[in-house]
Amino acid sequence: MPLLSIGSPAMKTTAHHPVRRATAAPRSARPIDADPAPPAGPPERCWTALLEAGRNGTLCVRQGAQVAAVRTAAGCLLVPAAGDTVLCFGTAPGDIWVLSVLERCAGTQERVLRCSGDTRLVVEGGQLALEADQLHLASHRLGVRAATATVSLDSTEFIGERVRMIAGTVKLVGSLLSTVVDRVNHFSQHYLRTTKGLDRVNAAHIECDATELLHLRGEHALINGAKLVKTRGAQIHFG
Repeated sequence: MPLLSIGSPAMKTTAHHPVRRATAAPRSARPIDADPAPPAGPPERCWTALLEAGRNGTLCVRQGAQVAAVRTAAGCLLVPAAGDTVLCFGTAPGDIWVLSVLERCAGTQERVLRCSGDTRLVVEGGQLALEADQLHLASHRLGVRAATATVSLDSTEFIGERVRMIAGTVKLVGSLLSTVVDRVNHFSQHYLRTTKGLDRVNAAHIECDATELLHLRGEHALINGAKLVKTRGAQIHFG
């Protein structure tokens, strides 16, 4: 029970309460020293946005009332265009990257895959197939190297200013060979030709020149000259 004491003229009251002893906190409740927090860096976030055409052909995205220019990441092979829905990544205010193109509106320009610098496509342990209704190759210089090549075409048209072919063996097999040229130059060590049917030459002037021997042989030999038949030699033998 509290005690009440009364003193001299001024009344004084003193109250006594039980004393509470401090108890030790349980070990589980004691604070644990945490690792220091890393320093705060620039804000990083990803979001989707609609690309807009800016000045001088640049691409921009709208953030509220502001318009910020964007840069294309190296992993985004499809070239972004105005009107595309893209995935953006911001590392700092005003520093926005386009990671990928999510959707392209129908009717926009063609899709272009672009890489900067030397690029090499490598397929290990498999095959690479390209399929398209139309396939175009445009290059200043084209090189193809393979141990074996097979080309199967229904119709082929080749147009070139100069053609040079070097091969150990060339073989052409077909039902019809037609050539139209202004001039034909042929040089060979040996020239052998076999024709089972008709071998006919039509020309304004035919000249055969043999340095050693000219041999014409047949079961029947006919020489017709409308105006003149002339034979000249040191010796002429008939029969």
